[in-house]
Amino acid sequence: MTHALTDRRIKDRYRASCLGVRLREHGLFGRSTSGIPVTCLDLNRYGMAVLSPRPYAPGARLLMDFEGKYIRESRVGARVIECQPFQAGYRVSVQFSYCRDKKGYSRAADNALSRLEGLYNPGCAG
Repeated sequence: MTHALTDRRIKDRYRASCLGVRLREHGLFGRSTSGIPVTCLDLNRYGMAVLSPRPYAPGARLLMDFEGKYIRESRVGARVIECQPFQAGYRVSVQFSYCRDKKGYSRAADNALSRLEGLYNPGCAG
């Protein structure tokens, strides 16, 4: 992790490698590509980093599906912030769309991602 990356984060991220994540590119007219499974490296309610077998361009719009032991959430909008070669693929850093601006805010997405963050925050008793 670079110093610049640490400085721009609003909140610490938590490891969540056991969280199932699928990425789909958000296409024209609301269509999306078929999803590919990726490995979650870390997350918080504002964004996450995943290990992907393929690169994504910064600014690309994604839809993310999450499946974990206590949660399932689909079609969470995100935007690629950074993509770098990493291990056997690419580290893709994303920011969830609901927190990018007031027009895109969704209380349902905020609540779901807050619950997700709480499941993987080691400081939370659960």
